[in-house]
Amino acid sequence: MRFRPAAFFAVVLLAAGVVAGCGSGISLDEAIEGPVWRLEQLGGETVTPSGDPQRDAQLQFDRRNNRLSGSGGCNRVTGTFERSGSALKMSQLASTRMACADPARSASETQFFAALQATASYRMQGPSRLSLLDGSGRTVATLSSASTR
Repeated sequence: MRFRPAAFFAVVLLAAGVVAGCGSGISLDEAIEGPVWRLEQLGGETVTPSGDPQRDAQLQFDRRNNRLSGSGGCNRVTGTFERSGSALKMSQLASTRMACADPARSASETQFFAALQATASYRMQGPSRLSLLDGSGRTVATLSSASTR
């Protein structure tokens, strides 16, 4: 059997890619599409649920048409998203413009919508926790699937 450097090099690259993917904490088959994701942390601050799941900030990603929908707590939000590996970009975000009765909820909603626009990637922490990361890798929001709350 003759040693083939090109074949050997290809196998080494493939193995390195598999090992790197395993160590990254990102599984490309962990889709974010489907579940309702409820906001748990915004920046470094814990978000207290309102007691009414319909009034909590939440997101849902629809794979069929690459659309997202949700709520900031007071207003509905909709837009599009692109996901490739761990890269995630949300765009064409639009929301209703109803006034929030609670100024703290209004401020949180504004910060949440800004976090969505700043998102450049994501990281799954188990099957039910989703961290949104900005371009520098900083966590801007953490959400959990509805089944974990």
